[in-house]
Amino acid sequence: MRPLRVWEVALAYFVLVFGAGALFGAVRVLAVEPELGARNAELVEAPFLLAAILLSGWIASGACQECDLRTFFGISAAATALLLLADLSVGMRFRGLTPAEIFLGRDPLSSALYYGLLAAYAVAPVLFAALRRRRRNRDPAR
Repeated sequence: MRPLRVWEVALAYFVLVFGAGALFGAVRVLAVEPELGARNAELVEAPFLLAAILLSGWIASGACQECDLRTFFGISAAATALLLLADLSVGMRFRGLTPAEIFLGRDPLSSALYYGLLAAYAVAPVLFAALRRRRRNRDPAR
């Protein structure tokens, strides 16, 4: 597997999830937060983000049929690094936060939710690649 292909899949996975997150975030901030408050708006948004993560992870796992699981660990690591850099950039540039505020300044529930979604994001491509491989091995005609 050539390294450029790993970055292409990682970037596509990142763009799918970050794009969905930006869309959901705009709806959350503009429409839901004024009615429910910040924490409740995050709780409403979380299932949609999880669905976007899982769907994008499934898509990413199918984008590289020739990749082994070790390669998918690399894809997941690269995509997670991109997401963390994007979170840092957006938080500093548009919200005026420090890195500590971005990653440590949440209340306990919001923090657990953020890091849980980040963990799901980090493992989704590997998990789905393993499931696809297992399915192929059980049904060699595929």
